Amino acid sequence: MNDLRETLLRGLSDAVVEMEEEKSVEIAKECIEKGINAYEAIDKGLADGMNRAGVLYEEEEYYIPELLMCSDAMYSGLDVLRPHLETKDTDGKHKIVIGVVQGDTHDIGKNLVRIMMETEGFEVIDMGRDVPPRNFVNKAKEVGADIIVLSTLMTTTMDGMAEVIKILKEEGLKDKVKVMIGGGPISQSYATKIGADGYTTDASKAAKFAKELVNKNNSLVKEA
Repeated sequence: MNDLRETLLRGLSDAVVEMEEEKSVEIAKECIEKGINAYEAIDKGLADGMNRAGVLYEEEEYYIPELLMCSDAMYSGLDVLRPHLETKDTDGKHKIVIGVVQGDTHDIGKNLVRIMMETEGFEVIDMGRDVPPRNFVNKAKEVGADIIVLSTLMTTTMDGMAEVIKILKEEGLKDKVKVMIGGGPISQSYATKIGADGYTTDASKAAKFAKELVNKNNSLVKEA
């Protein structure tokens, strides 16, 4: 069974990299038939394929058209797998505001993180792409969000992440609203530099880290 699982997960990843929508759908259906966890199929199959495609893009072997076709293959597989995700129960208290910072319209990574966050039981408010820093803060205040998750694939828009944190500090909200960041050009050192509460390298790690953040915050509130 382990060999079959690895073969199917690799097949999903390859289907994305090779821009094959039909193959992605076919293998995703086989994953469900063989009892492979949908979360794992997304994380180690489809998301892995998009990560590989992203590397090819950075190395200039792929360009925007290829990346878009890779994402089409990924979304085709997601359509099959998503109904089979086992969403964890939530009491409705933990809310996340997520979006791509102003100046950037690349939302593939953000969309994956949103799906994984929802699977972990969070209520996710998706702001979409090209979102001004102030809008993130306003929405977080409006809905009572625990975490703001910021994404970008462009170095030219990274300052928008720092601006969100600056606004939170100015309004005395930084301790109440945690900030997570991610995307191609982002690193742990940058997260530390701007005072973000977390940085992760992929969607599933982001979802688990968010869970740790709210659990830690709850513990601190109880101790206080």
